[in-house]
Amino acid sequence: VQLVESGGGSVQAGGSLTLSCAASGSIYSSNCLGWFRQAPGKEREGIASIYTGSGSTYYADSVKGRFTISQDNAKNTVYLQMNSLKPEDTAMYGCAATLVPLVCNLVAANFGSWGRGTQVTVSS
Repeated sequence: VQLVESGGGSVQAGGSLTLSCAASGSIYSSNCLGWFRQAPGKEREGIASIYTGSGSTYYADSVKGRFTISQDNAKNTVYLQMNSLKPEDTAMYGCAATLVPLVCNLVAANFGSWGRGTQVTVSS
């Protein structure tokens, strides 16, 4: 197993959660790791990614200003801090690593090594 997510749960609207994505060293170093989510009946949506070599980050408009992606190199872990959560944020959240060297975006087709995911439920 190369990517393991944790930190999901149930929260009321306006609340916060922090998700963690622990990666093996080989997949973490100088790589792009991204967070994606998929709600029932909807397509997978890329929401945030980070290039661990430089710390450069990318966000979907739907979460910009509310979510923050960060890294801890000592732990080979990427985090997703989610604030001001809305019911429409309810989804299965997963992390993945890019398949295309030096490409860091939010396109799911560019990512692989998917973790099993963690459920986030936001109630109104």
